[in-house]
Amino acid sequence: MSQVEKKAGLLRRTSSSKKPLKEKVVLMYDEIFAKEDPAKNNPRFWDELFLMKVNLEYLESKLESVNGEEVQRIQDNINSLFHHCVQALGEEHQIKVVNALQTLCALFRGVHQKNKSASGFDIINMLMGFDKAERRMKDLMERLDSLLCGDSSESLKSLCLKLLLCLVTVTDNISQNTILEYVMINSIFEAILQILSDPSSRGQHGYDAVVLLALLVNYRKYESVNPYIVKLSIVDDEPTLDGMGVVLHQALTEYNRQYKDKEEENQGGFFSTLTSMVGSMFIADVDEKLSVQTNEAILLALYEAVHLNRNFITVLAQSHPEIDIPVTPSTPTPTTPTTPLGTTPPSLDVMNNPELPLDPNLQTSNLLITFLKYASIVMQDTKDEHRLNSARLCLIILTCIAEDQYADAFLHDDNINFRVSLHRMPMRHRKKAAGKNIPSRPLVCAVLDLMVEFIVTHMMKDFPMDLYFAHHCYVFLTNPNFVVNLFNMFITYGDTFLPTSNSYDELYYEIVRMHQVFDNLYCMVLRVSTNTGQWKEAASKVTHALVNIRAIINHFNPKIESYAAVNHISQLSEEQVRSISLNVRKNVSLNTLSQDVLLKEFSTIS
Repeated sequence: MSQVEKKAGLLRRTSSSKKPLKEKVVLMYDEIFAKEDPAKNNPRFWDELFLMKVNLEYLESKLESVNGEEVQRIQDNINSLFHHCVQALGEEHQIKVVNALQTLCALFRGVHQKNKSASGFDIINMLMGFDKAERRMKDLMERLDSLLCGDSSESLKSLCLKLLLCLVTVTDNISQNTILEYVMINSIFEAILQILSDPSSRGQHGYDAVVLLALLVNYRKYESVNPYIVKLSIVDDEPTLDGMGVVLHQALTEYNRQYKDKEEENQGGFFSTLTSMVGSMFIADVDEKLSVQTNEAILLALYEAVHLNRNFITVLAQSHPEIDIPVTPSTPTPTTPTTPLGTTPPSLDVMNNPELPLDPNLQTSNLLITFLKYASIVMQDTKDEHRLNSARLCLIILTCIAEDQYADAFLHDDNINFRVSLHRMPMRHRKKAAGKNIPSRPLVCAVLDLMVEFIVTHMMKDFPMDLYFAHHCYVFLTNPNFVVNLFNMFITYGDTFLPTSNSYDELYYEIVRMHQVFDNLYCMVLRVSTNTGQWKEAASKVTHALVNIRAIINHFNPKIESYAAVNHISQLSEEQVRSISLNVRKNVSLNTLSQDVLLKEFSTIS
């Protein structure tokens, strides 16, 4: 018995010498790519085409394979296919609408893949004819808007959004996608807002709607007036803004959950055993295995919402109980082309739970807390460009939040406290914090903890200076002189505001542990200050500001090295270093070593 194999629209009989057979839809595609009008000998050609299941692979490959001369020869047929796809979107027969949507996806992708070097006008001409493009795109956008806002099935609405995402992402640079000019003229902004404002629709399509809006906002945003920017900036409808916040919160929560699950899985597995056997020197390498794919699409959406709409700031602060939502298999979504941007939305069961059970014993959370936890994960690993850019975007979002007057008041409000469990990078000199017994404090404390954690864990030779300058919301990260003087302030006056005496021990320990960074900084600014140039005065200020820190290092380092030599220890533990430091401080008042210098330097802080 012969075996039938289906591949790219071909039906091959392996035991027969006959030519391979083709699916009917593939034969019809071949007619479209012929010179003659396919409807010339078959008036029902287009009706029959949209009743057949789309073969996306074959159609896209066919579009990509045509050469320059063939494009001219078949352009009228491609234009006709696009036109009939748009017409089919108005059909009552749902199968036709589904097939038309998928065919349009294949057209947009195939034509752009084939003509990457072509101008936007050439692509528009090949797809729909330049003289008819305005009318064709108007019809397309109106019918997509009608499907999204009407009583269509959830599957159709999902496919409409997938088509729009496909259209927006066919070019690497969204601003080079000339077809989007028609999407600017024929806005679907209201349809997106309607999806976000309705809980049921938001649960099904909120993720795609938010990502689509974020992308449309970025189309030539600095070159011309983008109507989506204007409209988003003035949205004040509470259900819509809350809906957007729910989508962003659940997407970030899903990422945090995946990271936590992976972390817990590895703690009891091979990596934990390996770490115990060979020591903590490999912890950082092992932790890289915990990386979960970041979601820049959601970060971009959060940035645009915070940056453009001042009313959205209130959504960041809305509290709700923080619980772990169990993940169950989600409802299957219709077959579509690849997910745009390579991102995966949260499962539908998570998106369908905007109302969480109230329990006075549950810890409360909000979108800002969830974002801070997300940022604490992303900032741990900035070695590759992808995650570096993700961390940069997180810091820019924090900048936007800190620059808002309402957000600033909320962050510093002593009457609104939260327990925020940030993720901390495991390092050789410290154990990873268990995250228990976290005090309830104003959110500004969590933001400062995150910033300090970022500084401590990124003191490296190839210093990511652009990231430090990215979040100028906390000034001590943008000015080396201010940073050093901040250390001076803590050393001199820390006893008036630091919570415990152990805080001083931790401060001295970190300064001594990272002494090479301060030594290198001193050498650099000393070299600059001794030469003529525009940075001479600034370098001199940093040189003088480092006097106190260098005094601490020069005071403690010989004691530590002497203890290690006497006891024949190559590398001291954190506890041993602190013990030595404590003994030294008992006999010598460190604050008297350079008190005059400290007061002088601190008085220069402006």
